[in-house]
Amino acid sequence: MSDAELSAIERAPVTAATPRYASAEEALHTVFGYDAFRGEQAQIIQQVVDGGDALVLMPTGGGKSLCYQIPALVREGTGVVISPLIALMQDQVDALSAVGVRAAFLNSTQDSAQRTAVERAFLSGELDLLYLAPERLRVSATADLLDRGVISLFAIDEAHCVSQWGHDFRPDYLQLSMLHERWPAVPRIALTATATEQTHLEIQKRLQLADARHFVASFDRPNIQYRIAAKNAPQQQLLELLRSEHAGDAGIVYCLSRASVEKTAEFLVQNGIPALPYHAGLDSRLRAANQSRFLREDGIVMVATIAFGMGIDKPDVRFVAHLDLPKSVEGYYQETGRAGRDGLPSTAWLAYGLQDVMQQRRMIDSSEGDAEHRRRLGTHLDAMLALCETVECRRVQLLAYFGEISTPCGNCDTCLSPPEAWDGTVPAQKLLSTVVRLQRERNQKFGAGQIIDILLGKTTPRVTQYDHGSLSTFGIGTELGEQEWRGVVRQLLAQGVLAVNSDGYGTLITTESSAAVLGSQRSVMLRREPERPTRAARARRTALADLPASAAPVFEQLRTWRAAEAKEQGVPAYVIFHDATLREIATGIPSTLAELGTMSGVGENKLAKYGEAILGVLGAAG
Repeated sequence: MSDAELSAIERAPVTAATPRYASAEEALHTVFGYDAFRGEQAQIIQQVVDGGDALVLMPTGGGKSLCYQIPALVREGTGVVISPLIALMQDQVDALSAVGVRAAFLNSTQDSAQRTAVERAFLSGELDLLYLAPERLRVSATADLLDRGVISLFAIDEAHCVSQWGHDFRPDYLQLSMLHERWPAVPRIALTATATEQTHLEIQKRLQLADARHFVASFDRPNIQYRIAAKNAPQQQLLELLRSEHAGDAGIVYCLSRASVEKTAEFLVQNGIPALPYHAGLDSRLRAANQSRFLREDGIVMVATIAFGMGIDKPDVRFVAHLDLPKSVEGYYQETGRAGRDGLPSTAWLAYGLQDVMQQRRMIDSSEGDAEHRRRLGTHLDAMLALCETVECRRVQLLAYFGEISTPCGNCDTCLSPPEAWDGTVPAQKLLSTVVRLQRERNQKFGAGQIIDILLGKTTPRVTQYDHGSLSTFGIGTELGEQEWRGVVRQLLAQGVLAVNSDGYGTLITTESSAAVLGSQRSVMLRREPERPTRAARARRTALADLPASAAPVFEQLRTWRAAEAKEQGVPAYVIFHDATLREIATGIPSTLAELGTMSGVGENKLAKYGEAILGVLGAAG
């Protein structure tokens, strides 16, 4: 910024943005088109409107954004939102502008003239909300600018980024305690979609929210069907899922490595699925272009590393698939929560196998950091493995991780097709005996494949080379097939009865717990994979689900109109209307603007802008 521009900003008059609405309820109905708050939204909003601090834990899709957007419309001044995702600020501002909220952002993508215009608007009281990245606060000119304006509140979005032990740690979040120190009279609201008790306490401590009121909503997302499948040609398994249940749907596929992202995206494209890659190794312009297509076009599948997804506000993501084991339940919950933000039926699907367990164990053993750090990583992995191997309801186990007690959901794979628990003590003893004999009698260590070949009595070149046919355990495991034995190995690793050696070759070794199993002091219960789910359990989970037959074609015509409107404006389709709103319109068939205005999600601004066009679509469909 030139000296002349800086001088002009410094001379600009300062005016507080006056409250736009007399009450939170008025803002909710007039701006956003909703009749009532959900859950604890009303109490959270009132806490901030009254000038108090709040720490909010609420699931993705639970309505966190309204908890700071509405107070910013009711309080005097401009709400300042700290968001870690520069790439998404334009979309966030577009969505707010569409409902009549005066919003802007300051970040490194803008030129000097654009920044100057935003700063003038802030100082003259013309903004309801101003978005900043946390690193922007390191620039002294930004803090000086905020000093000169009138701030209604600070909202710290994705607050779990402050946790150094978390899966999305951002160092710049550590300096956000300055908000309280520099502007002690301004209320702060910190929000996250996921946090264990430990992360919750860390957010409170690092952001100096000791006096904040805490709000912890239910972490349950009943519209998401959680399913974890035994990995067996995972790309083909994924393709079958998409073709049978999610044809034409938008979704996210997570892979652990960049190479896997590229290969999976290419595989899907070759099989007629419109898929795009996203990872840190791609050119930044290509990454941005792929993200933009995912947000703006219908039916795009994004194949990505976990670097993608935080802050994505796309409500109609119908599935999230994992082709590799997540490192923690917290990360898994955050990633799967990107599905079904609109509350419509969605799928969270994970393919999980023996190699996943071995790979994660090796990564922990070779990770940087002290023993305590590795212990924490191991604890996270153990909880994730327990979720994968449970014979109980997945949702009950998932919610229990966050301290929430629940009952079986009837809508996860273990509820729909209950797996069988079986006594695997004898197979475990046979496998452990083989590992022990190789170590003690031959001073050898091998991976799962060789050990299983020994148990099955296979005369392979390696078995012959090492004379493993002479072992007393050779051929004693023919009661199980190869895949079943791989399941035994996987579950013994998950239970800590077996371990991956730190030699980097994936060889297996015994643990302190092995002796109790070998000595029959400890039994081993294992999970037997159920048969393929019934077709009823694998029904298509799309935006058309449960729509009356007469409403389905109207819904599709509304989506076609919305797509054209979004393309013309250059914004994501959900900025125009969510699928949930179009479903309600297609079912209710309003015939007047007044009737259309009663539909959920149709506020005054959108009614004025799109009302006649929607009535025209309905008239043509009639």
